[in-house]
Amino acid sequence: MNTGLIAIAIGIVMAFGICGPAFAQGMTAAKAMESMARQPEAAKDIRSSLILALGLMEALTIYGLLIAFMLVGKI
Repeated sequence: MNTGLIAIAIGIVMAFGICGPAFAQGMTAAKAMESMARQPEAAKDIRSSLILALGLMEALTIYGLLIAFMLVGKI
């Protein structure tokens, strides 16, 4: 396979695999802080849901990084 295409694929995977979850984590944290400010009595439940959601988003980032490393091995 053409190594140039693999290099472009690596760039695309890294760009979307890192920037997408980063924006999603920022928006999720902002909405969680806003909802905690509106309902302080529900802060514990919101915080635990936030941590779970952030962990799943971070797992997607790690999977993207793994795919990029696998593509680097093909160059």
